[in-house]
Amino acid sequence: MPPSAIITNSPPSTANRRLLIVLAQLAVYTIWGSTYLALRYMVEGFPPFLGNAIRMLIAGAILYTWMRFRGAPAPTVRQWRNGFLIGSLLFVGGLGLVTTAEGMGVGSGLAATAVGMTPVWAAVVSGFFDRWPTRMEWVGLVIGIVGVVILSREGDFDALPLGLFLLILAPLLWAIASVWSNHVELPAGFMSTAVQMLCGGLALSLAGVIAGESIGAVPGARSWWALVYLIGPGSLIAFSAYAYLLRTVRPVLATSYAYVNPVVAVGLGVTLGKETLTGETWIALPLILGAVALIARSRT
Repeated sequence: MPPSAIITNSPPSTANRRLLIVLAQLAVYTIWGSTYLALRYMVEGFPPFLGNAIRMLIAGAILYTWMRFRGAPAPTVRQWRNGFLIGSLLFVGGLGLVTTAEGMGVGSGLAATAVGMTPVWAAVVSGFFDRWPTRMEWVGLVIGIVGVVILSREGDFDALPLGLFLLILAPLLWAIASVWSNHVELPAGFMSTAVQMLCGGLALSLAGVIAGESIGAVPGARSWWALVYLIGPGSLIAFSAYAYLLRTVRPVLATSYAYVNPVVAVGLGVTLGKETLTGETWIALPLILGAVALIARSRT
């Protein structure tokens, strides 16, 4: 979905709003599913935190410039501060840890499937803001958890327990930030997305420096193309769509992309990435897909 399709200053009609919700979900379902393989290619030439910092700073600068050109007001100091807190949790705690796990050797399909815990954590965190899941959502969440538990028995995670720990912590931090973003003062519309990406890029840069990361040799062509893809579709389009969903639908549905992304990621990982998967993955995937179906159906 092109950014111009959802960046608007006038409220959409009910029909257009429903269409935007569908398009936004399709964007996060498919594009973010493909970014796991792109991240694997990116870390071949860029370190996890600094590579994602470049991605977010460029994408955030483009979106910020576009929104200012369209007349959006400049964020206040308070909004920049809140944007830094949310962006740090999203991109350092969420995205950065996932990329680090992939850099350690965890396959892209497995990483995406493990991140299926995001709606579970989002539902729990939402409960502290008086938005507990419905009964059908709880059933879907339990099924999703069972799928992720089965996935944890996959061979890569037995060999890389730290990678599994990072892929459990990352969706928790992402879910906290996603729910919390609706309860703090942030700029209106997609200026909020721009601020979170810019601040997240700054936080990723600091994390990279603290971790001692550096870009030594010139990255190869595949890493550069992966970075370009992550900046464009992966950030400008998909994250803008995700920010729209967070403001429009229930958190459990907005984060349901984590149940669908594995299907895309596994397919691309096996075909393009030449990854191999064990039987646990093929058992976990149908359970995760069934979970997202229940969660989507429970939405009024």
